[in-house]
Amino acid sequence: MVTIYGSPRSSAGRSYWALEEIGVSYQSQSIDMKAKEHKSPAFLKLNPNGKIPALVDGDLKLFESMAINFYLAEAYKKELLGNTPTEKGLVHQWSFWALSELQTPIIEIFIQKVFVPEDKRSQTVIDDNMKLLPPLFAILDQALEGKKYLVGTEFTLADLNTASVAMIVSAIGFDSKSYKNVSRWLEVLSERPAYQKYSALRH
Repeated sequence: MVTIYGSPRSSAGRSYWALEEIGVSYQSQSIDMKAKEHKSPAFLKLNPNGKIPALVDGDLKLFESMAINFYLAEAYKKELLGNTPTEKGLVHQWSFWALSELQTPIIEIFIQKVFVPEDKRSQTVIDDNMKLLPPLFAILDQALEGKKYLVGTEFTLADLNTASVAMIVSAIGFDSKSYKNVSRWLEVLSERPAYQKYSALRH
């Protein structure tokens, strides 16, 4: 039995989505961050960084949501990785781009707007990072020109991993609707049964 630790509303979310896409049986284990369960000796054996998510599958203990998603695809649904070396390379490219380029400014803004008290909030941090988003969304929009999915003709981890980041912008006040290809792509992905199951877990 696969066990995932962390809330679907956290950075574990993309791994919940991957689990639903794959269709493998799994159980979820919530971690009470306020009670510092993520720093408990028991959890640190699963993720010594004291962060979520973590995944256990038999003898395997794994952390980092992207690594978890690539493992799940490799173990249970290889077509999510792409069907050729070219497609596999592009799946990795977009997944790492989403994490290293797109997610960084989004999370900086999210932290300021959600976790930092209003009187201590840095508008400079918000403004500086908000300026980074239009060119990044332009890159994504161009990549989706004339295409249903990012890589090849089928849904892959490139879509899941990148969309899991792009969708966060609705929570930080960035309007992505002017990026027509991105908007169409996100709408297509949001209609997937697995995404809808994952989304229901967040409410």
